Amino acid sequence: MAKASSPTDTGKQKVRSAEVGTDILKALAELSPSTSLSRLAEHVQMPASKVHRYLQALIASGFAEQDAATNHYGLGREALRVGLAALGSIDVLKVAAMPLSQLRDELNESCFIAVWGNQGATVVSIEPAVRAVTVVTQIGSVLPLLSSSTGLVFAAYLPERETQELRDRELAALQQTASDYDTLLAGIREQGLHHVHGLLMPGVDALSAPVFNALGQIAAVMTVVGPTSIFHADEHGPAAQRLLTAARTVSWRMGYAGNPHCASTSCVSSSTSQSSS
Repeated sequence: MAKASSPTDTGKQKVRSAEVGTDILKALAELSPSTSLSRLAEHVQMPASKVHRYLQALIASGFAEQDAATNHYGLGREALRVGLAALGSIDVLKVAAMPLSQLRDELNESCFIAVWGNQGATVVSIEPAVRAVTVVTQIGSVLPLLSSSTGLVFAAYLPERETQELRDRELAALQQTASDYDTLLAGIREQGLHHVHGLLMPGVDALSAPVFNALGQIAAVMTVVGPTSIFHADEHGPAAQRLLTAARTVSWRMGYAGNPHCASTSCVSSSTSQSSS
């Protein structure tokens, strides 16, 4: 007589089934917009017959769908609904809070997050350095577009229409032209960060890196600032690498899965600008 499954065994089986189902859902996302059964099975390293059984259950619940013309599989409407709900709950300030604090602890320099507001690059969160003399901006401060590292990173990644009015106004004040900034902005997109030495404030260096959301759009800029005598804002130095790691961590938690530098034109429209913070 077959031994009856215990409640514990049944519970473990349900958990395992849920894990397999989520693995297949994640694979469908990674292979989107659609994929064949054989490719999906290879991707998750499971027998095609097993993957097919789970796909039928996912299709029945609306989390997957099959194209009648190609027989390929993709994510269903329920998966989209859950994904959109998750995206709507993401707050860049909450997501960035711990990485920003850790970055400050690692470098012992002031670090802050800025988002793009109706006036420009606006500081919304600050982690000041723990020392007698610190370089700290204030929450709510609006930084220049073309004469701060924070502003320039926004200029490099935002669509031109969003920065044009502010850019034109600052260009006139600086007596420069948009073409003067083309190479600089292209370099920022190539490097994935920007540094300045005393540009906004004499004696103060700054490093800035972009944070992207799930759509590949710039969501915020992380910046480290410190006195030139102590803090060396070298794009190839250890501080830059720590900043990049922190910014990429936040981007990943925001749902971004693209190129770490987002250097392609899919993330930007040709912007025009130069300077730093």
